[in-house]
Amino acid sequence: MPLPIQRNTIALTGVCLASLLFGLEISSVPVILPKLESVLAADFRDLQWIMNAYTIACTTVLMATGTLADRFGRKSVMVITTIAFGLASLLCGLAPSAPLLIAARFLQGLAGGAMLTCSVAVLSHQFQDGRERGKAFVAWSVVAGIGLGFGPAIGGLIVALSNWQWVFLIHVPLAILALAFIGAGVTQSRDHNAQTLDWAGMLTLSAAVFGFSSLITQGADLGASARIGVISASVAAFIAFLVAERVNAYPMFDFSVFRIRQFSGAIMGAIGMNFSYWPFIIYLPIYYSGVLGYDSTTSGLLLLVYTLPFMVMPPIAERIRARYQARIAVPLGLLTLGIGFIAMWIGSGLEGATWLAMLPGTLIAGIGIGLTNSPTTNTTTGAVSPDRAGMASGIDISARLITLAINIAVLGLLLTQGIVSYLWTTLGAAMEPNELRALAERIATGNLNDLTQVSPKLATLDPSGAIVHAALVNGFSWVMLYCGLGVLALSVIGFVIFGPKRAAPQERGLAAAE
Repeated sequence: MPLPIQRNTIALTGVCLASLLFGLEISSVPVILPKLESVLAADFRDLQWIMNAYTIACTTVLMATGTLADRFGRKSVMVITTIAFGLASLLCGLAPSAPLLIAARFLQGLAGGAMLTCSVAVLSHQFQDGRERGKAFVAWSVVAGIGLGFGPAIGGLIVALSNWQWVFLIHVPLAILALAFIGAGVTQSRDHNAQTLDWAGMLTLSAAVFGFSSLITQGADLGASARIGVISASVAAFIAFLVAERVNAYPMFDFSVFRIRQFSGAIMGAIGMNFSYWPFIIYLPIYYSGVLGYDSTTSGLLLLVYTLPFMVMPPIAERIRARYQARIAVPLGLLTLGIGFIAMWIGSGLEGATWLAMLPGTLIAGIGIGLTNSPTTNTTTGAVSPDRAGMASGIDISARLITLAINIAVLGLLLTQGIVSYLWTTLGAAMEPNELRALAERIATGNLNDLTQVSPKLATLDPSGAIVHAALVNGFSWVMLYCGLGVLALSVIGFVIFGPKRAAPQERGLAAAE
């Protein structure tokens, strides 16, 4: 059997390269935002859109991609989406202005979300044996972790050696390399029952997700009437989606899978990781630079402490899942992740805190995410029949990226509100509310230089900058506590959903057993 084994290895290499591309594009861009602010004349809202456009776009295509992959073939759709990702990356690198870069980032997000969904579906079908599939998902988790973990350092290094365009352009040759492996190794597979496409479901869900994500991430910039309009349209689209899935003989979103306790419990793991760990990676560099005063190179190196455990824990996580089942592995990972954030919250509140105060929490959080990721993905796809792998992976990745898009915005809101709260307590009587909020938004970027341009009163109210620094610390305290308590709650919820230990757990066919 050497040929199938070799082909599976080639396929795994291609899928892992695609996941590497996706992860790099999330975590490498935040470090170049200050550069984009100057070279593209981008303001604070432009920078927010450069990040959010990618994530919002990802969320709009996830379920649709799973359905298209089941219908037309997972290999075919993955090839198309990988090509599209490479082309969109080329457009990002050639963008001469912030608006064009935002548009290119949206296209890149569409391709990236679709590519990631196909990656999970392809692995689930390519590796039929439960043991081999577990090893494949371990490798996938490690490589995806390299992309996400080393992204900030790679982005900073590229800017230091070349220019910001190559943060995007580097994906073009990598996409070509991934295509070569995908073409040579991935086996074509599809759901033979998917005779017709659920166009109504795809369009209504995509519209609802796009509306809600846009509202959460950019709602503060909209007027009252515009917010009401977006809310109404999003709710109407979601209701239409529910109706469409009820009446369609072959719906893309099979609600019956949530009756499978293994699947639903694992989805709590997908939500928990993106509730806290991944959105926080965007804000942690701000803490290191704005609060602790480290330069971008040092901040990038410190981020490795946060991400390296994620890359080394998947083999241990799979052993725990194999021995104690997912009902222990996934909640344990979330519990560890929550403890890490509580430790960060305690450490950041210490007088004269340095990176050492954050070290225990960042390490524990990294261990927690490493314990959660691979068992979560393996369980969601293993809980359904192989011909519905696209649908299952679509729900899994949808849960991740919708939660990510929401919590990127929520963490930013909490950070700003925590800063506003502290400034109001100390300076409120001396400043107008609008001036206070504008100052808080500037502080939240971590750029504490030239704040007197936003509020000239600071020259006399806070000449040493101690109040501003304390306000930023308070904002991060809110963020870390929210992440810690939220993911601890999700750990308990997941454990309850998984239910008692099964006498003879199976990797597949759980739907029939329920």
